Amino acid sequence: MTTAVAGKPKKADTMNADLKKAGVYDGLRQKQIMAWMGLRNSAAHGDYGDYDKDDVRQFIDGVQAFMMKYPA
Repeated sequence: MTTAVAGKPKKADTMNADLKKAGVYDGLRQKQIMAWMGLRNSAAHGDYGDYDKDDVRQFIDGVQAFMMKYPA
């Protein structure tokens, strides 16, 4: 799987869809990753009311578990 298109890095949502399509993980995992991307986007744009401390904790725990299950 490539991580670039025309010399530019793929967008996260494109790579997420490609990994699901390739069978690396299922649709439920793909949706979870999309939720993580949404939280990250809210934080990056200063939309702090979109999430709370518990959401951030679940995000961190989820990403850590993901990295253990799907090492690079």
